[in-house]
Amino acid sequence: MKKHSARVAPLSACNSPVLTLTKVEGEERPREPPGPAEAQAPAGTEAGGRTSRHNWTCSQERLRKVFWGVAVVFCVCASWSGSTQLARLTFKTFDAPFTLTWFATNWNFLFFPLYYAGHVCKSTEKQSVKQRYRECCRFFGDNGLTLKVFFTKAAPFGVLWTLTNYLYLHAIKKINATDVSVLFCCNKSFVFLLSWIVLRDRFMGVRIVAAILAIAGIVMMTYADGFHSHSVIGIALVVGSASMSALYKVLFKLLLGSAKFGEAALFLSILGVFNILFITCIPVILYFTRVEYWNSFDDIPWGNLCGFSILLLTFNIVLNFGIAVTYPTLMSLGIVLSVPVNAVVDHYTSQIVFNGVRVIAIIIIGLGFLLLLLPEEWDVWLIKLLTRLKVRKKEETAESSGDLGTGPQSRSRRARPSFAR
Repeated sequence: MKKHSARVAPLSACNSPVLTLTKVEGEERPREPPGPAEAQAPAGTEAGGRTSRHNWTCSQERLRKVFWGVAVVFCVCASWSGSTQLARLTFKTFDAPFTLTWFATNWNFLFFPLYYAGHVCKSTEKQSVKQRYRECCRFFGDNGLTLKVFFTKAAPFGVLWTLTNYLYLHAIKKINATDVSVLFCCNKSFVFLLSWIVLRDRFMGVRIVAAILAIAGIVMMTYADGFHSHSVIGIALVVGSASMSALYKVLFKLLLGSAKFGEAALFLSILGVFNILFITCIPVILYFTRVEYWNSFDDIPWGNLCGFSILLLTFNIVLNFGIAVTYPTLMSLGIVLSVPVNAVVDHYTSQIVFNGVRVIAIIIIGLGFLLLLLPEEWDVWLIKLLTRLKVRKKEETAESSGDLGTGPQSRSRRARPSFAR
């Protein structure tokens, strides 16, 4: 009976309840020929009822995840494309990409307060801010968040975060938003290559093909504008931003591993604190050296700056915590779908030319991104699917031949030899 109770556990997690239940019933008692009462039992027996209820629960859970996935995809797409377009609009009157990066990164401080507010609203065992903070600090080690840990495990990621956003925003000044958004999708290919080299992740041929497609798309995107210096610099900035983003993700996995929701929220808030304490001096220096200069604070488009920061904060919140309500693959689709949204906006607001080379480059990079979304066991699943289709086809062929064999003509043909004797 202990073995029986241990096997029932996967039912609550919706891991193939029908198969699990069948195995449990088979182990509990030997299979015997059914009696008259069992043979005529209706489908609503206890076991069948449990199975149908578990199937219904699993289907409801999957439908709920798909529904939330659609909402998350829309939110990711809208926030990412909206922040890109709003940054492009901001630079028409406020030419200060690093200052915009610094201003938006300061809003990362809100991650942990927002997470704690959600914890208070949803959790049954409510903890104080201090208790929750100490529990999340265990992510950094037994000693918590010390000064040494802050400079060795948080500060490098703060620098990478700033470089990623600054290079992305600076590229928007050089090239259109469509090219910037589609080229940034190459960061997923860079993540795979770095993970394969540094983390010794599993080699997958389809992901190597995706990386090749990404590199080919970058070259074709450069060729689309005729290798002009303005375009080449912009493309180089986006590729640099995608590389910094990939390096951030791989180093996080290498040095810190995986984080829970509270730990991730605390880590991102720490990046905001690092930005306020140590990056603030750079916009000040750029202002006084007139690299990023504005006449008065009244000339700053505060609405655009705050709107961009809110959209970027929303994008990062959904991307980091959306996995709680839906599948990670659906969240990644939002980034790809932002490309056609930016293309439509650029078509009506700028003088972008969608020639054949640019369209092919966008399709190639998008295809490479989608290939990287395939699960690691996709080839095994494909083989199983093809095997099932072959088996089903053979069964249908056997049934059709059996139906033909039971017809009157087949009966007469089988009866002829015995009649001849």
